[in-house]
Amino acid sequence: MDLQHLNVKLLVKEPSEADLEPLIPVFQSWIESQALEGLLLDVADYRHVHAGPGVVLIGHQANYSVDHTDERWGVRYNRKAELNCSNQERLRQAMRAAVTLCGHLEAEPRLNGKIRFDGQEMEFFVNDRLLAPHSDSTAKALRPEFDEFFQKLFRGSEYLLTSAGDPRKPFGVSVKSSRTFSTADLLANLAA
Repeated sequence: MDLQHLNVKLLVKEPSEADLEPLIPVFQSWIESQALEGLLLDVADYRHVHAGPGVVLIGHQANYSVDHTDERWGVRYNRKAELNCSNQERLRQAMRAAVTLCGHLEAEPRLNGKIRFDGQEMEFFVNDRLLAPHSDSTAKALRPEFDEFFQKLFRGSEYLLTSAGDPRKPFGVSVKSSRTFSTADLLANLAA
């Protein structure tokens, strides 16, 4: 199965919606400096949507956001453009982009440390129902790809991998590591 249109959501410690206000000028300054991978174009503010996408940094190849979907706060990378490489390379690219975003947010002085990766939990989605229908057969087919990826990402530490349960949503998995990793740890593990 060809994994395209990957989304990675790194769960963060709970910010309040009011804490998202400073994201808008931060993201706007990142557009000016093109601070992240890909061409950055615009900022969209969806803070008014309950359990919604939050604040989105829109790019040509991908979107970056701090969102509250499923009433869980996270830093999300949403790959829109296809990549011509292996599934493992696509997983690494999406994870590296999400971790880089989270690291930038954690280090951003205008946010005063209000956005912090929780160090253990993340979610992956395939945002293409035709490529990856939400089914048991998709979960079974993709399990080896995810296991190979998470064994390397977590350096052999134990983890719990579960499929997202709502069939109305894109296929996805949630993973929780048995140990805590910083964004720097994850970037180092991806580079190894």
